[in-house]
Amino acid sequence: MAVLEDLKVDLKVVLGRSHMPLHMLLRMGRGAVIELESTETDMVEILANDHPIARGQIVVTGNRISIEVTELIRKASVIRTPGVTIGEGEVPILDHADGRI
Repeated sequence: MAVLEDLKVDLKVVLGRSHMPLHMLLRMGRGAVIELESTETDMVEILANDHPIARGQIVVTGNRISIEVTELIRKASVIRTPGVTIGEGEVPILDHADGRI
């Protein structure tokens, strides 16, 4: 358990996303409002170290805002086969000509 005491995890909650040209973003000043492509009833995404781990809903109680976790996102099983791999997940490179690994 002592090892877990020093474990640091960066948690983020993605409330929504927005697309805009870079020049518009650079023109924004302090206090500017960016409209998101979601509503207050949409699910939010919870990230741990930039990896999605759960989804939830925003709960407002008085002056407190919290997130109620409604769904855990399971890590996809990784296919481990001999051959050339990319990255930590060891996903084989596909031969584009015939679709074989």
